[in-house]
Amino acid sequence: MAKVGIVMGSDSDLKVMSKAADMLEELGIEYELTIISAHREPDELIEWTRGAEERDVKVIIAGAGMAAALPGAALFALPVIGVPLSGKNLDGMDAVFSIMQMPPGVPVATVAIDGAKNAAILAAKILAAGDDAILEKIKKYTADMKAQVVAKDAKLKQVGYKQYLAEK
Repeated sequence: MAKVGIVMGSDSDLKVMSKAADMLEELGIEYELTIISAHREPDELIEWTRGAEERDVKVIIAGAGMAAALPGAALFALPVIGVPLSGKNLDGMDAVFSIMQMPPGVPVATVAIDGAKNAAILAAKILAAGDDAILEKIKKYTADMKAQVVAKDAKLKQVGYKQYLAEK
């Protein structure tokens, strides 16, 4: 089964990046989750990235904050999705700009700040291009989201907005 590698630089990123793991679990997609600091452990990050293909990793989701170090993106021939992490100083905008400004030849997809769940969905969609079982899971997930909105609208029409808000 295809795998997704989820990497972050610190355990302080785990609260956000675990949402990617949760979504992949929901979709039944195997993943590995690791903490490797690009700044403090560059050799380990290089080793992890270079070994990803051997471990059957097909997509990497990389959480990055502040300096948004994504050196592994240049070493991995398959897709990399950057998750800009909200930071103390610039609320994650520094990470957004760093990920978006990767040099020519080193593309990294970028999701919203703290958008690890969407990164997992994007990874699943990438994998689904060659895997009909994952494609069906994505279609079901999308249909389930639609059904939830339809049900919420029906409830709103039935009880009115004041009661609807009171029950939330």
